[in-house]
Amino acid sequence: MRWLLVILTLFFLLLQYRLWVGEGSMAQRQVLQHKVDIQQEENDVLHERNSILAGEVSDLKDGLESVEERARTDLGMVKEGETFYMVVDKEQK
Repeated sequence: MRWLLVILTLFFLLLQYRLWVGEGSMAQRQVLQHKVDIQQEENDVLHERNSILAGEVSDLKDGLESVEERARTDLGMVKEGETFYMVVDKEQK
């Protein structure tokens, strides 16, 4: 009977060791949960960025106004009959 109690106690201690320190332990679970939380935050930021880009792509496909706006800002497009003024600041010394 005494040997059975010793064996069961050792088995219980082994299981406790695995629970707190071994593979799949509570500490390892916390580390993995922290990594999952960080990745979820990064995914949320990227999802928001993708939504904005998808909206821009949709605007560029559907409307000429957005294409014209892009051409004006990125390429300096000027329509016929418009006058282009460039304001240059003097360099500060």
